Amino acid sequence: MEINKVVIFQLNKEEFAININQVERILGYIEPTSIPESPVYIKGVIQYQDTILPIMDLKIRFNKLDMNSYVNPKIIVVKNNEQSIGLIVDDVEEVLDINAHEIESTPDIVKLNKNKYINGIIKKDNRIIMLLDAEKILSKEEMDMIQSIY
Repeated sequence: MEINKVVIFQLNKEEFAININQVERILGYIEPTSIPESPVYIKGVIQYQDTILPIMDLKIRFNKLDMNSYVNPKIIVVKNNEQSIGLIVDDVEEVLDINAHEIESTPDIVKLNKNKYINGIIKKDNRIIMLLDAEKILSKEEMDMIQSIY
């Protein structure tokens, strides 16, 4: 039986997951330096391992804005099309083992062009967790554009 390890995190009290193979590191929150004329969902950049790392606010990217700001924010560093990007999330909860039978395919209504980053839905212990594909959160064109800003 195939077992996947995923990193579970929260946005607005909803649970999301990313395959651990796509996660480089989890950082405490570092205030990014803003970049003029960057997309609204890019909060700026931070120094990371002798490079500059773009930081994306997932709440803005996913249109999940609410009145509450991040309570215990973390930055999940993921690979996106062979480039790294940091994702601001409310909190990182755990690393979880998921069996293949616990992952359901994404319903057609969710498979809209804008939601192409949703890889499936995890149903585990009365929890519903959206499984994201880090390489599809931004298109290659968007990532290249962000990389060209700095």
